[in-house]
Amino acid sequence: MKIVLIATALSFVTGFAYAAEVKDWRDLEKVHHHIQESIKEMERARAANHYDMQGHGAKAEQFLRDAEKELHEAVEAARKH
Repeated sequence: MKIVLIATALSFVTGFAYAAEVKDWRDLEKVHHHIQESIKEMERARAANHYDMQGHGAKAEQFLRDAEKELHEAVEAARKH
């Protein structure tokens, strides 16, 4: 139950960050920071649940890491323009 609440909260924060108007790469960098914080929270949540979430926690964390990588690339691309 705790992991569901954390995942929901992280989704809300990430969704809110993406929904905000993006003006330049600095805004994207803020979203990137939120994703990094979400990864840290997910790591803590998985540890608190003894990593026993039938693989779902690991999969969710990997999605966050993939999103972090893509967002990093987006920030770098936006900086070039």
